[in-house]
Amino acid sequence: MLPTCLPWYLERGDGPLVATAIHDGQGVQPDMLKVMALTRAERLREEDPFTGTWTTVAPTRLIGLRSRFEVDLNRPRDKAVYLTSDDAWGLQVWKEAPSTECVERSLAIHDAFYDEVRTLLQRMVHRYQRVVVLDLHTYNHRREGPNDTAADPIENPEVNIGTGTMERRRWAPIVDRFIVDLRNSDFLGRRLDVRENVKFRGGYFPTWIHEQFPESVCVLSVEFKKFFMNEWTGEADRIQLDAIERALKSTVWGLHEELVKFGLAEQEIPA
Repeated sequence: MLPTCLPWYLERGDGPLVATAIHDGQGVQPDMLKVMALTRAERLREEDPFTGTWTTVAPTRLIGLRSRFEVDLNRPRDKAVYLTSDDAWGLQVWKEAPSTECVERSLAIHDAFYDEVRTLLQRMVHRYQRVVVLDLHTYNHRREGPNDTAADPIENPEVNIGTGTMERRRWAPIVDRFIVDLRNSDFLGRRLDVRENVKFRGGYFPTWIHEQFPESVCVLSVEFKKFFMNEWTGEADRIQLDAIERALKSTVWGLHEELVKFGLAEQEIPA
């Protein structure tokens, strides 16, 4: 189990692939927790549990350990702490407003996180020239209640690939290969419904990376609909969780092949 007292977990490995799960965390600083109105279960419903386990598909892994209700690493700094219900899907986050000191501590995490990501990617780009980041998330589709009819699958694909924060034409070979390979993976005897920019186009995290590294880092924001779990209880189907991980792993070799075509030194590709 990862230590929730830390703001994130970083594991560096060889190769040009990074997997991130920046909304996997559930930790909250004690002073902020005292004034928080939301229960752990209510927070969990809007977080991305289990995405951290999927980061094992890449040698370099970055997992957020703090709840997005303390500091949202996928929003710009001025929106990273939810101060009003409008910031949090209409949810009443606080019993009373957190102190300025609490907010500043959380924003310091946001600052340090982006400094860490900048340093990590600078080193990787220096070594590999091109890098792919799998930005892993989940999203809800039964918002009205646990027994409510699921959201229309036409507008809610099982997997949404967000590419709205990049120059799509530049990275088209990588995006297209990833989508095709993920669609063609054997998911418990069937194929996943994988589509691009239907539900989400990507958040601040990929936007920032593409602004900082426009020609060298491609971020694929991969949002899995919570079909593999009960989003109201937090209980997951282990068989489907493992199948998702295998499906993601099935895309890795294709990503490396496409990176070679961009000029990645072939000897750097892990076996």
